[in-house]
Amino acid sequence: MRYAYGLTSAILLGGSALALFTGNSAGAQVAQNDAGEMSQVVPLTGAPASFADLTAQLQPAVVNISTRQKVRLQTGANPFAGTPFEGLFGGQGQGGGTATREAQSLGSGFVISADGYVVTNNHVISPEGPGSTIEAITVTMPDGTEYPAKLIGKDAASDLAVLKIDGKRDLPFVRFGDSRQARVGDWVVAIGNPFGLGGTVTSGIISSVYRNTGTGGAYDRYLQTDAAINRGNSGGPMFDMKGNVIGINNAIFSPTGGSVGIGFAIPAEIAAPIVEKLRAGQAIERGYLGVQIQPLSEDLAQSLGLPRNRGEFIQSVEPAQPAAKAGLQSGDVVVKVNGKDVTPEQTLSFIVANIPPGSRIPLELIRDGRRLTVNAVVGKRPSEEELAASRFGNEDPEAADGLGRTPNVPSDQGLIEKASGVAVVPLTATIARQLGVSDGIEGLVISAVDGSSDAGSKGLRRGDIILSANNRPVRTSADLEAAIRAAQSDGRQALLLRVQRRGQPAAFIPVRLR
Repeated sequence: MRYAYGLTSAILLGGSALALFTGNSAGAQVAQNDAGEMSQVVPLTGAPASFADLTAQLQPAVVNISTRQKVRLQTGANPFAGTPFEGLFGGQGQGGGTATREAQSLGSGFVISADGYVVTNNHVISPEGPGSTIEAITVTMPDGTEYPAKLIGKDAASDLAVLKIDGKRDLPFVRFGDSRQARVGDWVVAIGNPFGLGGTVTSGIISSVYRNTGTGGAYDRYLQTDAAINRGNSGGPMFDMKGNVIGINNAIFSPTGGSVGIGFAIPAEIAAPIVEKLRAGQAIERGYLGVQIQPLSEDLAQSLGLPRNRGEFIQSVEPAQPAAKAGLQSGDVVVKVNGKDVTPEQTLSFIVANIPPGSRIPLELIRDGRRLTVNAVVGKRPSEEELAASRFGNEDPEAADGLGRTPNVPSDQGLIEKASGVAVVPLTATIARQLGVSDGIEGLVISAVDGSSDAGSKGLRRGDIILSANNRPVRTSADLEAAIRAAQSDGRQALLLRVQRRGQPAAFIPVRLR
């Protein structure tokens, strides 16, 4: 399971209906899933008297998954290079080299068919880094029996993978349920392999449905639970009280690396169709527009004079991609896609990813306060590797700001400094050369930032170039002051700045006014 302070990401899946089958024959029975028998396990009202009967039904289909892999390591240079002792210690030459080491990963999974198909997270069975390779995958049953498994298919975007145990025809298995019927407060049971301890059962309730964690991406939409989920639970199932898999344990919110009662599972309705395609060897195709977006936060909404939590803001548009061809622009707010409202629970990325490539769809947006509709032909989403490669080089370099000296700050910037927390100077040709930007760029250069201001907390710094304020170009201090006064007179509590930083694309940043 992947962790972060904020979010620990690990992913799973889910799907369509029922519970545990025992594959003793071609006509395997749905043993304990009849409504009459289940009513003995779970009372019609109140908390379950015990989870023991339900666990006994389901646990045989939940497995531990381990991998053996070779990890490439970068080694340091040999301090004895060029001397008679160079070969005595097995080191590399002046430039260093690489070495390999054995490594293991542990996770969870569950059997979905009597002949041995197993679902888990992609990251559970993926190499640790570039150049590393998976040597073997082992599936361990609850009784300790180990089976070698082969990878049938994996999908990095959804973090799902399907394995196959060869030569088995009588394994107990479970099926996906309908996560769309899940309600906040419903009981759930999680079974998995936390910290490599083996089969472990925890219980809780659904804390939220369709939780957006803010990590972005096409599948940032989870079931949230307070059932204890820890490292090693990745890929394990989350069951409802009828024994259906309604989610795949995927992530936790944790400041400590352990469970604090906020866990996330991929809903079955998302996971099940992907699992079926992977199992059948089909390619996973997703819709794509080619935009960089961000949620309409309170400050961003204030700067635009719009209600928050409705729509998403376009930071940039990739050239020659579907969004650019449709006429979308940086600064647009997309409020509807193909007739569906864009909300935190139903993001633009999620809606578009689930539209077949080649589809023609309407996009409703707000531009400069006006509402308009454009039509786009959905493209095919690149692989996660291709997307990562396209972002390479845009990382923020921790380098000097390029000004080389502190410019003289005009004394007539009282309103600007007081309201926004920044001081600015015009972008002259000399400063442009020092910052490494082209002569064609016009704007104001930030010469100082008040660390206690909202601008400081959002990372603005000396050397950043303000290109526009509330979608109006700013070339002089008077331009920026006029934008601040206009925002204040309209009752807006934030100002939308478009900022260019050296080596990075321009970005919109809402700055709260003081």
